[in-house]
Amino acid sequence: MSVYLQTKSWEEARKAIKKSKGVAIVPIGSVEQHSYHLPLGTDTYVAMTVAEDAAEKTGAVLTPPVWFGWSPHHMVLPGTITIRPEVLFEMTYDIIESLVAHGLNKIILINGHRIVNVVWMQLCAQKAQSKLGCTVKIFDPAYMSKDIVKELGFGPVGHAEEIETSHMMARFPDMVHLEKAVDNPIKDTPLYSVDPTYEHDTLCYVPSSLAHAKAAAEKSGGCTGEPSKADAERGKIYHDHLVSNLVKVVEQLQSE
Repeated sequence: MSVYLQTKSWEEARKAIKKSKGVAIVPIGSVEQHSYHLPLGTDTYVAMTVAEDAAEKTGAVLTPPVWFGWSPHHMVLPGTITIRPEVLFEMTYDIIESLVAHGLNKIILINGHRIVNVVWMQLCAQKAQSKLGCTVKIFDPAYMSKDIVKELGFGPVGHAEEIETSHMMARFPDMVHLEKAVDNPIKDTPLYSVDPTYEHDTLCYVPSSLAHAKAAAEKSGGCTGEPSKADAERGKIYHDHLVSNLVKVVEQLQSE
């Protein structure tokens, strides 16, 4: 039987909630361009597959994914759908409020959309904890994989790069078209990086202007990084590392 909440009857949901010990996982991603070789839904698929494996192992309730994210800088390429942060904030808060009403008062938000989603998710989590008396954790693969990324020799975090492509190759190989990938190596820019593992001084992230995004898209089809170096073997190790960390977070919450 599927671990997803939407596949259950209300009676099955009640049993699942009891089994979960109050823990629910909410995958959140985006529908945005991921260059020539990855699907628009990459960020959501990544959040879903990590959440699915952890829910299977722990009995946590797994909600339907929030498919959309804030992606204004990717609107230069067809297929991208961007939602205003305030709308995402309110919708996610309502999801949490509904879960809490049913006894799921320990919520884990899985962020597949990296740094762009983080700020509104943090604000939403703070409001939910303050107003609803629940616990909310934000699990971001980019922050939960620093050790394994170094160990596996991956390049820096970019967009549709070696890391994302390897993960997708391991979990959704039929959706990856590596033969279409165009590398766009990340240049070392003084005082700026979006990579959580970056160890030097850096400005805070602001989404690219449409002009800059358009120029990048024309050069590489929307990629930042070197996807040609990706492989499924390292993608599986990366995935398993994320699942292991998420299981630890779930089990810690279940023990409280």
